[in-house]
Amino acid sequence: MKLARLRDTDRPPLHLTLDGAPVAGLEGDTVLTALLAGGAGHLRASEFGDGPRAGFCLMGACQDCWVSVEGLGRVRACATLARDGMKVMRG
Repeated sequence: MKLARLRDTDRPPLHLTLDGAPVAGLEGDTVLTALLAGGAGHLRASEFGDGPRAGFCLMGACQDCWVSVEGLGRVRACATLARDGMKVMRG
């Protein structure tokens, strides 16, 4: 599933990778927004069920969107601004 951007589509583009695959985002996106709008679909498998997970609270309070970013370590994707050239890894 890919999210559709409904507004602010005129912001400058940025490019990052998720597990080595290219993902396009827009300046001002959080890592989570860039990944989901760029087609990543999910960040990890559910620990409590059989489905993929893509974030829960979207405000940095839960543990659902942790990713690793080269040079930053483990971060919450929903609370970290995406930067051009970022290398993001699931789990």
